[in-house]
Amino acid sequence: MKDKNTYDPVRFNPRKVAAEKCARDPEFRIAYEALHDEFAALAALLEARTEAGLTQAEVARRMGVSQPVLARIESSLGKQDHSPSLHTLRRYAEACGMELQIRMVKKESNESTTP
Repeated sequence: MKDKNTYDPVRFNPRKVAAEKCARDPEFRIAYEALHDEFAALAALLEARTEAGLTQAEVARRMGVSQPVLARIESSLGKQDHSPSLHTLRRYAEACGMELQIRMVKKESNESTTP
């Protein structure tokens, strides 16, 4: 019998759940794929902060903003309601001891191109 005061986290793999839902729901797949750039940008921010060994509060202090402002910057990428400016992204990168680099890559051949 488990002690009811024992911490037993629920295992959750969001990528697996998304992949399964994409496989069975075409509308979800289209919406999910439309967010790819935002998810990639958010992952890049979180990776930079993690690699620098910094908390949100530390990055915020280095940028000269409050921690809640930094949290909004990070979360705004997943919402598509307001994306941070290039200036803000540069400041974030500098706060993490990095530089912002933007590049474009050719789409894979199975993706259509839009004029």
